[in-house]
Amino acid sequence: MDIKKIKAIVDMVKESGIAELEISEGDDKLRISCVSSVTAPVNAIAAPIMAAPIAPAAAPTSIEVSATPAAPLGKTIDSPMVGTFYRASSPTSPSFVEVGQEVKVGQVLCIIEAMKLMNQIEADKAGVIKEILVKDGSPVEYGQPLFVIA
Repeated sequence: MDIKKIKAIVDMVKESGIAELEISEGDDKLRISCVSSVTAPVNAIAAPIMAAPIAPAAAPTSIEVSATPAAPLGKTIDSPMVGTFYRASSPTSPSFVEVGQEVKVGQVLCIIEAMKLMNQIEADKAGVIKEILVKDGSPVEYGQPLFVIA
């Protein structure tokens, strides 16, 4: 494939909103993955409640809204690369780890597929899996938290 054809395909993928495209033409293969890291802004506004007082001694009501998520309790295991997250070695195999399971340093937690290579991600800390932050088969970004271990 020539570079002009590749650029045209990339432009079409960007415009269409397709997440992933793979094209084979003879011996040439082209795979394009678009992972959006844009998140919608969170705007939190505290609004007063407009109501008639029930009793003269009633205390005013207030609303408190937090725009920041709570920090995870424990250490996160982050993705060392961009790719696709898998909890098991195959669709019929059991998951490497489950929430509540104790893990040791060096134990395989998941696989991240990048460019058709399966990369095992190991625990760099012993502890208990408190939370699995990514859905099986989802794309992940470099540095994205995958697990919480405490």
